[in-house]
Amino acid sequence: MKPSIFDLATKELSQDAFFTWLLQWADGANKIYDEALNTCASNFATLLIEKQFEYKKPVKKVNAGRQWENIDIWAEINDEILIIIEDKTYTTEHSGQLETYKQIAEKYCAERNLKLVPIYLKTGSESSVSLKNVVSKGFKTVERKDLAAFLNEQEGIENDIFNDFKTRINKIEQHTSTYLTLKIKDWRYNSWEGFYIFLQDSINVRDWSYVSNPRGGFLGLWWHFLDWKEFNVYLQIEQGNLCFKIGEVYDNKSGTRNEWHDIIMTKAKTANLKEIKKPGRFGNGTYMTVAVVERKDWLGADDEVADLNAIVKKLKEYEFFLNECIK
Repeated sequence: MKPSIFDLATKELSQDAFFTWLLQWADGANKIYDEALNTCASNFATLLIEKQFEYKKPVKKVNAGRQWENIDIWAEINDEILIIIEDKTYTTEHSGQLETYKQIAEKYCAERNLKLVPIYLKTGSESSVSLKNVVSKGFKTVERKDLAAFLNEQEGIENDIFNDFKTRINKIEQHTSTYLTLKIKDWRYNSWEGFYIFLQDSINVRDWSYVSNPRGGFLGLWWHFLDWKEFNVYLQIEQGNLCFKIGEVYDNKSGTRNEWHDIIMTKAKTANLKEIKKPGRFGNGTYMTVAVVERKDWLGADDEVADLNAIVKKLKEYEFFLNECIK
């Protein structure tokens, strides 16, 4: 494939530079250099503004830059609007940064009679629960699918920087959809992300994200939390195995774990669910796996393409089974 700078410059700072560059192109003075790119950039600025409120004025004056008060990207539009962008690839917001940035920007806008448009722009994948938390903090989200749709609608642009970035975004979006077409054994990290995005609209997912551990970590999804004694018991997918979990356990960890394991295995035998097995090893942490279902027994055989309807049906059966274990 044709070399692209964005296949090499994959960090958030490179992405910051692209979006700042695009917003700078929205200034009317740049129309003489590339009218199509100027129109596209103006459309992009309008897209961001209209995430917050309706805006029908033409974009004529733009001043945009990076890293103001640690805010990734900022842009003043027509001397009446301030856009601030928290730009993310594969990380998520942390340490109260959104609240801090919004407070700084609100003070700036109050002093200059500007309207504020706070944007959280995400080109990686993130759970709907996490994104709802972002919205609760006053930011509007622009997800990769929104961005891909916008970029693909723009016509007549011959600029290599723009087109290489568009190709990069479309490639990520395509990779995230490979859970629909690849054999299960060939799923990549992006495939699991796409699958989890599908599941969060199909079952009552609590959340999903990357989970770090000494064995290298995994992309996990957890759901169907129930109360057993003073503990949560729930289901978790660990980028392969489906696990029956318990937590948080601080005292008598092995005794509590073993008691819940025995209940699960006794009920599984009664229900003839032979695929529910003891894990290869028991942990002794705050959150523990007490039983597992191997990937082939709930997701499908290695050489199969995932049957999504059958998978959702199977997951709901395990929800019902966990309900029965509580009784």
